[in-house]
Amino acid sequence: MASVNKVIIVGNLGKDPETRTFPSGGRVCNVTIATSERWKDKQTGEMKELTEWHRVVFNDRLAEIAGEYLRKGSQVYVEGSLRTRKWTDKDGIEKYTTEIRADEMKMLGKREGMGGPSDDDGGYDSAPRRSAPPSRAPAAGGGAQRPASKPASGFDDMDDDIPF
Repeated sequence: MASVNKVIIVGNLGKDPETRTFPSGGRVCNVTIATSERWKDKQTGEMKELTEWHRVVFNDRLAEIAGEYLRKGSQVYVEGSLRTRKWTDKDGIEKYTTEIRADEMKMLGKREGMGGPSDDDGGYDSAPRRSAPPSRAPAAGGGAQRPASKPASGFDDMDDDIPF
């Protein structure tokens, strides 16, 4: 039987990324990401919240991008797999750490510190804002114009002579 080791999280960085470069030229970037779930307690009626912290490791080009663009509080989408590694601490005691090895990362939220306007509430992939709605060209065939006193809802300028 086949098995699957896939993790998807969306959360916020708890602190700035820690990036290291190896003598071989490879890079690694470590972050901690918080995910939270909220619910209403059925017995008391009060809101409850549980925050889970995840260790995430980015390698090579993804480590470069994460180290350069992510900061404490940044919201990110991460896909990867769980990895458990064994290491020895300074006292010679063997320890285990389970972390997410990221294969994909998408930056979400605001573009703070990216050289653009900081009041933009769109995501990294958001389209530029328009300062005024686009002007409407008259319909072909000389259709009826909407009187200036009616609000522009998008349906006020439709003809009532619809044949169906």
